[in-house]
Formats: sequence, C-alpha cells, structure tokens
Amino acid sequence: MNFVLDNWYLIFIALASGGLLLVPVLRGATAGGVSAAQAVQLINREKAVVIDVCEPEEYAAGHVGGAKNVPLGQLQERLPQVVKNKAVPLVLVCAKGPRSARAAAIAKSLGYDRAQPLSGGLAAWREAGMPVEKG
Repeated sequence: MNFVLDNWYLIFIALASGGLLLVPVLRGATAGGVSAAQAVQLINREKAVVIDVCEPEEYAAGHVGGAKNVPLGQLQERLPQVVKNKAVPLVLVCAKGPRSARAAAIAKSLGYDRAQPLSGGLAAWREAGMPVEKG
C-alpha cells in the first residue's frame, strides 16, 4: 500500500498514457468507413460502385479509377439515376473523408444500406499506393 501512496503520480501517468493510446482506436471505431484495401476487395469481389462526391474540378484533378462523379450537393437527386440497384455496395469518396461520411448518411437515407465512406478519402487511397485517374 505504501508503494501506491508514494508513487501515485507514476500510476496516474501510466493510466493517462494508456487512455491516450485508446483515443485513435476509439476515433477509428466511430468514424466508420472502409480502408483502401477493403474498398478494393468490395470492388473486385462484390462489384461495388465507387461514387466520388467531390466537385467536378477536384474530380478532374484526380479520382479513384472507375469512380462516378456525383457532387455532394446533387447526391440526393442524382444517386438513384446513377446507381439503380440499391443492393450493390457503394464506396463513397471525397478528398479527405468528411464529405464522404455525410454522403454515406444521405445514401443510407435513400435506401442504399451498403453505402460506406472511404476512410481518409482520396488522400488515404493515394497513401495506400492505389492508382488514381485524372481527367
């Protein structure tokens, strides 16, 4: 018991550092989405459709190969025209990730239950060494 009382600050530091190590894990769990590798598996195995929700200028600067451009502001109106089968998996992509998370929520509200954002967006896709198309 004397050890605990004499070294309370060491115990506090150990608990605080352990808690800080959990922050990225908890953020990742709440952020949701798929990694670049998981997205490739969905595309190859389940014929997932990739929807880029960036603006046309951003899309022209670089996008996932085969992605269809539907800007976030037009998603609710245009998604049912672009992807008619609501059972197919959707991978939603933006530059860094936040817009695709909003897009996934919109897609799910439209009945696309298998819509998922690409975690980290196009930046994570590039970082994983995946090919990017321009134009």
